[in-house]
Amino acid sequence: MIKLNIWKKFMKKDNIALIGMMGSGKTTVAEKLHKVLTDFNLVDIDNEIEKGTGRKISEIFLKFGEPSFRELEREKIKKFAVLKHQIISPGGGAFEDEWNRRLLLDNCLVIYLKASPQEIYNRIKLETHRPLLAKNFSLERIEKLSQNRSGNYEKADVTIDTDGKTPYDIVNEILGVING
Repeated sequence: MIKLNIWKKFMKKDNIALIGMMGSGKTTVAEKLHKVLTDFNLVDIDNEIEKGTGRKISEIFLKFGEPSFRELEREKIKKFAVLKHQIISPGGGAFEDEWNRRLLLDNCLVIYLKASPQEIYNRIKLETHRPLLAKNFSLERIEKLSQNRSGNYEKADVTIDTDGKTPYDIVNEILGVING
């Protein structure tokens, strides 16, 4: 377990944000990291949106469109990024928004969980709740989405390649970053 005072000694930011493509491991790694960094709250932005609206993310996309979803996402990121001691797991597209990106970079140690398109495809091919892939799910679609987003993802403070790694391997790498 890493205590908060050790975290403060090495880091200037009060929060951690895990970014990356859907299927990169953000939610799973955030949950495992939270078990170690017990002084931190775990915030999954998509879950917060679902709790706040009473609707699934896929339903919000379908009924109200992506712009409405992105506005809800922006509100939740604004709410949690300015608090202290948060492990924030936003959706895969959240870091595309300049305002979200700036808010997260200013207030969080932003860690990009990088996964190859093939790895992402293998991880999510059986999932049905991914609104941006629901219509034309394919490796090519993931490659295009990954390519379009990589420039912004690479603005993160830290990049961790997740291909072939367990969530525990990734958490250990994050702890290595924190401990210097």
